[in-house]
Amino acid sequence: MCRRPPQPQKETPIPERHPQQEVDDASVEELELALLKEALRHRFGYDFRRYAHTSFKRRIARHMERHRIATISALQERLLHQQGWIERLVEDISVHVTEMFRDPDCYRAIRSEVLPFLRSFPLFHIWLAGCSTGEEVYSLAILLHEEGLLERARIYATDISEQALTTAREGVYDIKSIKTATANYLAAGGAGDFSRYYTAGYGRAVMDAALKRAITFSRHNLATDASFQQCALILCRNVMIYFDQELKQRVVQLMVDSLAPLGFLVVGARESARHPKLTAVDREHRIYRRCDGA
Repeated sequence: MCRRPPQPQKETPIPERHPQQEVDDASVEELELALLKEALRHRFGYDFRRYAHTSFKRRIARHMERHRIATISALQERLLHQQGWIERLVEDISVHVTEMFRDPDCYRAIRSEVLPFLRSFPLFHIWLAGCSTGEEVYSLAILLHEEGLLERARIYATDISEQALTTAREGVYDIKSIKTATANYLAAGGAGDFSRYYTAGYGRAVMDAALKRAITFSRHNLATDASFQQCALILCRNVMIYFDQELKQRVVQLMVDSLAPLGFLVVGARESARHPKLTAVDREHRIYRRCDGA
């Protein structure tokens, strides 16, 4: 019996995607993003409307991919009805690129140009905005200690992420990061052995408890919350690069309102702080001073 040779199966044609469909999908996604931002603001008090749109969108997409969420609407459903999901989202949106004595030359400049001014005060306040997981605030505490100023200081370290603040309060870091931290410390003009500031064990480095006594950690949202009491020094480094122009202006005004007369503001290497009451005292290291006398 002769068999007929198998006939090639016809492939099911893939429907062509009309350009208008892509436009419609993009419009729906933008609408979903706008609704998500409103939900975050009204339900949880997180205002991301003035964050750089491309960066915010990319981080939302990364969060959805990580948790296998198909649409932004599905993410919003999860946020509104699953307790604790907001903390996961804020942690993924927040940027935690930091290390001990990051940008060592900046710490050298603070040591030489800012700390001599602080010596004139029996007590002074410092605000470190966007402290992330705490590496920068411990670096600052070490700097103050070596200049004999830590006992006079009250440092307020704030961040939008409660999870990041938990890590900062604990002051426990991977021992693998200490090699970089030590190199940065020495490059920043460190005056001794960096190992005296932490205890090593079980693959972790625990920061000296004496450094923590001058630090108060608390949650603060730069987009919505009020200014701090007058501070002699404010550091807000590598935070505003993720904001749009309107939010940057708000944050700079917030910093000015929180500065004591002649107080210093330090921002990131790719940032600037333009304001009538601020003058640049070190453009290379982005150090500004409030000089309005009020």
